[in-house]
Amino acid sequence: MLVFLLRRTWWAEASLPSSGASSQTALDGSLSSRFRYCPCTVVFSALFGLSTTYWMAIATRLVLGALNGLLAPIKAYCVEVCQTQHQALGLSLVNTAWALGLIVGPALGGYLSQPAEKYPHVFSKDSVFGRFPYLLPCLSVSAFATLVLISCEWLPETIHKHKVPEMDTKAFKALSSKEGYCDPPRKKKSLLQNRPWISTLLPYCFFSLHDTAYSEILSLWAVSDRKYGGLSFSTEDTGQVLAMAGASLLVYQLVIYRWVHRILGTVNSARIASAVSILVLATYPFMTYLSGVKLSLALCSAAMMRSALAITVTTGISLLQNNAVCQEQRGTANGISTTAMSFFKSIAPVGAGALFSWAQKRQDVAFLPGDQVVFMVLNLVQLLGLISTFEPFLVLPALPE
Repeated sequence: MLVFLLRRTWWAEASLPSSGASSQTALDGSLSSRFRYCPCTVVFSALFGLSTTYWMAIATRLVLGALNGLLAPIKAYCVEVCQTQHQALGLSLVNTAWALGLIVGPALGGYLSQPAEKYPHVFSKDSVFGRFPYLLPCLSVSAFATLVLISCEWLPETIHKHKVPEMDTKAFKALSSKEGYCDPPRKKKSLLQNRPWISTLLPYCFFSLHDTAYSEILSLWAVSDRKYGGLSFSTEDTGQVLAMAGASLLVYQLVIYRWVHRILGTVNSARIASAVSILVLATYPFMTYLSGVKLSLALCSAAMMRSALAITVTTGISLLQNNAVCQEQRGTANGISTTAMSFFKSIAPVGAGALFSWAQKRQDVAFLPGDQVVFMVLNLVQLLGLISTFEPFLVLPALPE
């Protein structure tokens, strides 16, 4: 299961190293509950590398994004193949695989792009790889994705499982109430009438908006000059901070998160992580008073803590979403929630960039100068997400009698 998740996520991120995130649609999630993945994603990934015009690249990227709705069905599949007490770990592995894809994908694209210039003794400038400098990474990932697509034939289908709801209900009753607000299988009803599921969309979107804006601002703030409230880091220094945060995130998800979830539960762990994240983020503006090793240590520690807290919140909300719907609706529900999340993630970089540019012009004001106003706005978004995890905004599924 973990290998499958790693491969699918690697393909999703690495197939287009210089493009934006793939669009996810509710239709992808709905169809994925009934059919195998369409091999068109493999074809259009290769066609992107053969693009000769800007509009051809846009068109192939658009089609590939529309057919590349991986995250929603992966989450649904993970919940269905895991027993109730292991669902938190399963979704944590999904996030681990996605994080690995974010690391391996861009690296793969960087090493394999423009091979005629980087490896002239292997690839001639007159060859097809000299004419299409980005074809090699696209072909490599398409070939790898083809192998993964073939291996999917041996994955067991889950739509036929759990025909007897009493089995999951008994397993649920055997768990402590502290282990989460996971709802047992229920009768199928319209998603628009499912208040517990609908109520999870608001915090999911708020936290996704915050995470993307934070990632955008962190890099800009770190490399900005000291006179503009930045840290004057080089791109290499910033990359090292992000790499350490990513490495610590993998350790946290694979080793620590299961214990956090088991002790605090799904909702409480998300709430506490969100609250602590606000405190951690509030320390960032004061790092400008540090320098040298102290600054590097402080930023790395804060970035690692922030990554672990963010993944705790995201995994908890995803767990609530998947357990608020019946099995036949999980694909559609994950597709809709991922679509909403993708919309907020698409506006986050624009908003974060505009906010950061505006903050650069107010370095000498008395109230919240420069970077202080940036992190205050980020904390306000995080606070809105935290508030949305409480009633009446969040409706928890009723526990079985």
